Amino acid sequence: MSYKSLSARIPAYKLHFASGELQRTYQDLVSVVQGLRTEFYNKYKGQFTVAKVLHGYIDFTYFYLQNDYLKKHKLKLAIVFNHQRVQFELWLLGQTKDVQISYWKKLQGVKWVNKDAMPEWSIFEILMLADPDFDDARALSESIYNAFSALSVEIFNILTVYE
Repeated sequence: MSYKSLSARIPAYKLHFASGELQRTYQDLVSVVQGLRTEFYNKYKGQFTVAKVLHGYIDFTYFYLQNDYLKKHKLKLAIVFNHQRVQFELWLLGQTKDVQISYWKKLQGVKWVNKDAMPEWSIFEILMLADPDFDDARALSESIYNAFSALSVEIFNILTVYE
């Protein structure tokens, strides 16, 4: 992170926007996540409610899923595209910061939980797909779906044990 003043960083900012490539790439990446969200909505209809695609700043694009169990415990699962790392992640979220802190403490023995520091926006974050191939949308979608299917079962099993 740069410690230059905002005014000092503006020329580089303008330069990155000048070609339009950054904007097009960002929009295309958001479209990929929107497509995944639509697929998850259709595949998990009746099992999960699937929220609309949400945007962090320029850092994260995500949607979350919730079923009765998660809702009862004030939790959500989020499929997250991490723009900086260019990877897909699965996050366990709490409805509030207090819920996140409570579950982070409760789940200290879980392999995905960093016992030294809680993530800023989640209870834990799991890498689902590093180095995605955006040129093969079908394979990308299948990889994310398969990873979610396996990980969500494991997460629900763990949550049940730690209740």
